[in-house]
Amino acid sequence: MSSQANGPSRKKSALLQARAERLFPGGVNSPVRAFGAVGGAPPFVERAVGAYLYDADGNRYIDYFGSWGPMILGHAFPPVVEAIERAARNSPSFGASTAAEGELAERIVACYPCIEKLRFVSSGTEATMSAIRLARAATGRKLIVKFEGCYHGHADGLLVKAGSGVATFGIPGSAGVPEEIAHLTLALPYNDLAAVEAAFAAHPAAIAAVIVEPIVGNAGCIPPADGYPAGLRAITRREGALLIADEVMTGFRVALGGACELFGLEPDLVTLGKIAGGGLPVGVFAGKREFMDQLAPLGPVYQAGTLSGNPLAMAAGIATIAYLQDHAAEVYPRLESTAHAVAEGVAAEAARAGVSLTTNRIGSMWTWFFTSGPVRNYADAAQSDAAAFGRFHRALLDRGVWLPPSQFEAAFLSTAHGLAEVEATLAAAREAFRAP
Repeated sequence: MSSQANGPSRKKSALLQARAERLFPGGVNSPVRAFGAVGGAPPFVERAVGAYLYDADGNRYIDYFGSWGPMILGHAFPPVVEAIERAARNSPSFGASTAAEGELAERIVACYPCIEKLRFVSSGTEATMSAIRLARAATGRKLIVKFEGCYHGHADGLLVKAGSGVATFGIPGSAGVPEEIAHLTLALPYNDLAAVEAAFAAHPAAIAAVIVEPIVGNAGCIPPADGYPAGLRAITRREGALLIADEVMTGFRVALGGACELFGLEPDLVTLGKIAGGGLPVGVFAGKREFMDQLAPLGPVYQAGTLSGNPLAMAAGIATIAYLQDHAAEVYPRLESTAHAVAEGVAAEAARAGVSLTTNRIGSMWTWFFTSGPVRNYADAAQSDAAAFGRFHRALLDRGVWLPPSQFEAAFLSTAHGLAEVEATLAAAREAFRAP
């Protein structure tokens, strides 16, 4: 595989990258935006519409990362843009309660029967760290179980064997995390219920919660084995620990009620991310009333945020979730069929070219792993040929298709993707696989 001999000009992006490297560590404000794992320099985006990104040099790309998942209706979706504009005219922030918070909360609760109460925050990291604090307070225990390759934000105790950028850059955890904090997290292999049973046996009455991505998205897309979510629920319930479903990626994405709906899962707590805010900075932690009522000002668990429930994000979230609720019967089948066509179509092109590729997909999230064997956990994913993925990424980018710049990140598409985008993607992949 190779990129085009004369790929699109990105001179303006190169100048912007040089400036960024003078101002930001590594030239980025989030490590997952860096191109170190795939080679080359990232284009600088100026605007996005529907299924497309446009860079500073005027190049157009089919977008398959969608702001890392939340742009399920495509970029600049008119009802969302209009809702943000209306809200902004009344001021972007009050630091006081608004009716919009309650309206969005009611819509979320309607989609998630396991949620009785919730609290808005400004990021997925805030949501998961708050859920864990709540779990520890509710149980009086300290230890947390997470799974290798699952990323739950950059809070200290959650960076133990995390996925996402941590996996991309080969970092075992993170400098600056004290051992005393890291030791409170037990990292186990995903899709292995026996390992969970062993952890509870080794630490009786000490584990506060199990936190899991029901579908892993941060080591690439890795679906749960049959019975795995139900097994986690049964173990945690028996052992008096809370089960936290981290649906920052999967919430509203794989079904209107997320992975909880898809697998019939009833966790104690759920975390949601930017899709609940129409792509704006939003996080949610939510769950059973008995746990959520332990939060201040009702209970002793403190959590606060000045911009929590900010009016712009609430407006965008209402517009997004309302559309999904009203059009679920057409949205989710369309996402399924389009994602199937892209994921399986590229896999077929790889097979014809003699390239080893394993495709994992659930709904409109998937990963092409450059490996011949099945990928059931992070250890399997780590056997992938990351260099081959990097060459594929560069080849597609030069042909107008932008994948997430890591073998260990899931790809996403939106309702704005259609037949034209599928055909263009397959043509680009065909050329990339057959190029010398």
